[in-house]
Amino acid sequence: MKFNLETSEEDGRSIYLTGNFNKWNPKDDNYKLHKVEESKYEIVVNDEVLPDKIEYKYTKGGWESVEIDKYGNIMPNRKIAKSKAKTNDFVQKWRLNWGPFKDEFFPIAEVISEKFYIPQLEKYRKVWALLPYDYYTSTKTYPVLYLQDAQNLFNEGAEYGNWEIDKKLALLAEYNRGDVIVIAIEHGHEERIKEYIFDNDTVIKNAEGKKYIRFITDTLKPFVDEKYRTKKDRDNTGIGGSSLGALISIYSGFLYPEVYSKLMLFSPSLWVEPQNNFPMLNFKHPYKMKIYLYGGGKEGSKMVKRINKFSKSLNQLEIDKVYDFETKININPDGQHQEFYWSQEFPRAVEWLYYDLLVDPTKKIKK
Repeated sequence: MKFNLETSEEDGRSIYLTGNFNKWNPKDDNYKLHKVEESKYEIVVNDEVLPDKIEYKYTKGGWESVEIDKYGNIMPNRKIAKSKAKTNDFVQKWRLNWGPFKDEFFPIAEVISEKFYIPQLEKYRKVWALLPYDYYTSTKTYPVLYLQDAQNLFNEGAEYGNWEIDKKLALLAEYNRGDVIVIAIEHGHEERIKEYIFDNDTVIKNAEGKKYIRFITDTLKPFVDEKYRTKKDRDNTGIGGSSLGALISIYSGFLYPEVYSKLMLFSPSLWVEPQNNFPMLNFKHPYKMKIYLYGGGKEGSKMVKRINKFSKSLNQLEIDKVYDFETKININPDGQHQEFYWSQEFPRAVEWLYYDLLVDPTKKIKK
């Protein structure tokens, strides 16, 4: 079957075909369109891989760059019978960098406490909750993601920029993939390094990472589960962060696998544990854990190498039947150690950690 495409918007990005024939993979090189002439593309797909009733879309390599109409709305699935043998399609616009973001889907940002008491550290910390946009008009329960460094997650005045997770959650909600509560814990400024290092005197004396982990697990999580309609079980609980925030999240998951089943690790500071000697608990029946690992090729010569080495150590733990890991690694060759790049990765990580990727996210778009 031949798919012909014409588009009025050219920006140099490759175009891909995706649908119910390739598990809705938005960047499958087997379905990359060939440019025939300016603004015109085509691809011929073997009939054997196509169902009789085809549903499909065009993307520029991801759901963040899917085709949209002139008003910025996500297009419904295209449909055609294989017996037609040929299509002639037109795309007006493409999403760029995940946007535009619709106000009606923005999460509800609540301050849980300006000074949440941390008994393990005898300190106080500001803690946020980002609730799905329809939280107070629904009766649903939600999975939870605990994130470090709240100052850099969605606050416009952040010194180094922010992840824009409010915007990204709005986009995910539009795709029916935003039903996640994010609990964001502000870091301790000058105490940040001490609190995010587990136990390493060569990095910092009197590290408080053990106590910080216990705060989230033993104090904050029970409070959140009592206050909000959460899915309390481990299968619906994740933790993550970037840099040292990712490092302390690794410790959290490995020491409390009965609590956390999902780790979101962006540019983890693995230099602290170059041999990956993380403390682990042994189980007769290992817990299954999903780990999303991201790193940038321009973060320093050793970032990608350390991530790959860490991944290999996880594989060995699987072989030894200590843990049961499902790992996703995404490396951006141009990525730097900055919030901007973590922002781009956030929705992909949420989608992989919390949702079934074999389901088309645009099939039932919220209106």
